[in-house]
Amino acid sequence: MTENWQATAPRRAARAGGRDAKRAMRMAPLAEELRPIRPGLPGGAYRPLTQAGMEQIHAAALDALEQIGLSQAPKSGVDAMVAAGAILGDDGRLRFPRALVEDMLAKAARDITLFGRDPKYDLHLSGTNVHFGTAGAAVHIVDVLTNTYRDSTAQDLYDAARLTHNLDNVHFFQRAMVCRDVIDNLEMDLNTIMACCSGTSKHVGTSFSDPSHVAPCMEMIHTIAGGEDAWRARPFISNSNCFVVPPMKFAEESCIAMEHCIHAGMPVLLLSAGQAGATAPAPIALAIVQAVAECLAGVVYVNSIKPGHPAIFGTWPFVSDLRTGAMSGGSAEQALLTAGCAQMHQFYGLPGGAAAGISDAKLPDMQAGWEQGITNTMAGLSGLNMVYESVGMHASLLGFCLESLVLGDDILGQVLRTVRGIDVTPDSVSIDVMKEVCLGGPGHYLGADQTRSLMQTEYVYPTVGNRMSPKEWIEADRPILLDKAIERKNEILSRAGSTLDPLIDATLRQNYNIYFQ
Repeated sequence: MTENWQATAPRRAARAGGRDAKRAMRMAPLAEELRPIRPGLPGGAYRPLTQAGMEQIHAAALDALEQIGLSQAPKSGVDAMVAAGAILGDDGRLRFPRALVEDMLAKAARDITLFGRDPKYDLHLSGTNVHFGTAGAAVHIVDVLTNTYRDSTAQDLYDAARLTHNLDNVHFFQRAMVCRDVIDNLEMDLNTIMACCSGTSKHVGTSFSDPSHVAPCMEMIHTIAGGEDAWRARPFISNSNCFVVPPMKFAEESCIAMEHCIHAGMPVLLLSAGQAGATAPAPIALAIVQAVAECLAGVVYVNSIKPGHPAIFGTWPFVSDLRTGAMSGGSAEQALLTAGCAQMHQFYGLPGGAAAGISDAKLPDMQAGWEQGITNTMAGLSGLNMVYESVGMHASLLGFCLESLVLGDDILGQVLRTVRGIDVTPDSVSIDVMKEVCLGGPGHYLGADQTRSLMQTEYVYPTVGNRMSPKEWIEADRPILLDKAIERKNEILSRAGSTLDPLIDATLRQNYNIYFQ
């Protein structure tokens, strides 16, 4: 037995060395045009709604706007929309004639670009181009070392932004958690912007807790941009705005904040976030109707103030577990809602965003994996322009997990590969290589030139995910997936500093009370 082991040991070491060389080759960065996956891959292969179904949803949404309308708009919004053709009823509700909606749809911005501070991160929202990113307002951080939840901080937000900056498959960073260590709300909004922009030069999304905070936050943003003109030329932050409180009511303060953002040149996400069975109707199709109606009202609102201002059609209907009334963000129904909304964005030819990748699981476990994988895949295949909340979110949006953000990058890599689909070309279906292998060749394709040439351009490999054989896994001391995620998280954070110019960073820290290092 000893002699046999000694005889095989050198060959086993050689195989390990070969594996290491192959892994090193796969880790070498490819030119952008050669990468098998990248931001903005066109989706649209999955279409749960028929053309007739989309037309029925559109007609029902127009009926809802004409017959029900929305209440509680601020006076400034009422004045702008009435001047454009909306009708203010004796009951205080604004109603929207079909002709008005169609007129504003004609004026709405299409094929918009959401800019990064670095142009290589620009997001072109056209057709069915797909982009994945973060979002949400989690109030807790998931601590995987103790399996507990704690309050999220400004440092956590900065760390999440730094991780996102170094994860290829997470294309934008919208504020994922609340800085609960910052008590003053204005300071919290300022720290949110600073943490996001310090951590990444990808496109950033944020919210404002009060309309009066937009102006002082814009002063900080202008400093980051290098002046107001530079900001207006390439606005790298968008306003995630819950301008409605479903069902069919405007959110007055959010609407005023949205107006300020429009005048400041900031793109807006028109976010309708009803919950089917609670604040939205229980039928999946009717929940989409309400979300579409509310967002069409948002299109009228924005374009009555500034025609053609960049706005994202943010139908975000969520799902209730009807047994309890609790949110079920990782459900199959959520995946269907999001995919159906993506089709409605395409029906109108508008840039659209919705939520996917949310997990109801409390930890990054098997449940989290299937929920994130299924919902993100359906969102990507449906051609959703902006997939928000796609990584890191647990406990139905209450908890954010940095390790799950890292794991989610692997999930999104696989999702993007499905979005890309199968390339059918004369070369890819040529049987020449089959002839070489089968007619006098080695009988396998492992060493074929075609196989080697496609190793990186046709196939996607996980960074953290484990594809070892059981034997290799045992020899490697049985690595655990979560341990690898912790290791990669720590490695990224150990080398990832601020993306801000040091002089700008110093100026902002001198002028504002910043809560993270």
